[in-house]
Amino acid sequence: MRIMGLDFGSKTVGVAVSDPLGITAQPIEIVRRKSENKLRQTLARIEELIREYQVTQLVLGLPKNMNNTLGERAEKSLEFKEMLERRTGLPVVMWDERLTTVEANRALMEGNVRREERGKYVDALAAVLILQGYLDRICAPGTAEPGDEE
Repeated sequence: MRIMGLDFGSKTVGVAVSDPLGITAQPIEIVRRKSENKLRQTLARIEELIREYQVTQLVLGLPKNMNNTLGERAEKSLEFKEMLERRTGLPVVMWDERLTTVEANRALMEGNVRREERGKYVDALAAVLILQGYLDRICAPGTAEPGDEE
């Protein structure tokens, strides 16, 4: 049983997947789009990865505003959630992703990755942080069954 984490952006979708035991998250790839509103190829690629890694659940980052409200990006993520559920038939959990891109950039800077190179990795690393946060929550002793983090 593997879980896939997704960082949905306007031009890219960072993809991560858990190990078979659901303990750790690893980056898989960044799916790049030519246009923000064209999602057919993006969804098709995600479906291929779901089959390849035998994914049974998806975790999608929800980019809330710092004051916990939902803005335009969050609304687009919720629409993407509905598309994913329809296309894949898998459950999609929304996970608060505030500051994951900032954290991913910081980790890349600390790893001495040059600024020009960071764009190649930041979205996949953000997906790892989203998924790892979810995995840590469901694996923590004494936590109730997690629901949507909306």
